[in-house]
Amino acid sequence: MKSLVSRCPIEEVMQVLSGRWPTLLIYYLKQGTKRFSDLRRDNPTISHKMLTLELRKLEDAGIVERTEFGGYPLRVEYRLTPAGHRLVPLIDALGEWWDTTSDTGAQSSPADTEPVIPNTVSRD
Repeated sequence: MKSLVSRCPIEEVMQVLSGRWPTLLIYYLKQGTKRFSDLRRDNPTISHKMLTLELRKLEDAGIVERTEFGGYPLRVEYRLTPAGHRLVPLIDALGEWWDTTSDTGAQSSPADTEPVIPNTVSRD
């Protein structure tokens, strides 16, 4: 992983969750344990290599647990750890936020989306 610019916890979280796939993988794993092929089916545009890399990154971060079953062919399952389950409400909240803002966001003007700065008392 890239080195951190600051020691901000948000930066550390973004190193793990940034990109196209990590949040989607967590979203699909919230439904329960899945095999590698199930995750490929859920995300048909992800390559085999990229799925492997992203799952390893989530595993290294303690978000996903990988269970390997012996035999031929090798069977591997992935599931969320307790830390991964704690991320689910945050990811669901992002989805809800998008649902509520995407419909109105296209119709609003830039002036409507500017932040409102509360009045402050000047000490002149």
